[in-house]
Amino acid sequence: MAEKVSFEDKLKQLEEIVSALEKGDRPLETALTDFKTGVTLVKDLQKTLQDAEKTLAKVMDDDGGLTDLELTNND
Repeated sequence: MAEKVSFEDKLKQLEEIVSALEKGDRPLETALTDFKTGVTLVKDLQKTLQDAEKTLAKVMDDDGGLTDLELTNND
């Protein structure tokens, strides 16, 4: 079974790809492959963040179920 890659590892991989592409010394085919990989990583990272946001927007009720968190601004 494949080990799941962490958010932090994906982010580090994306940073390495961006850094390599910014140097501009990669062959076109390699740069295109790296770009595609980077786009996939961005989508995965965005989904992880959206899922985390949805989870954080819910709170546990007394029965152990999740309910929407209602944020209020009490100025």
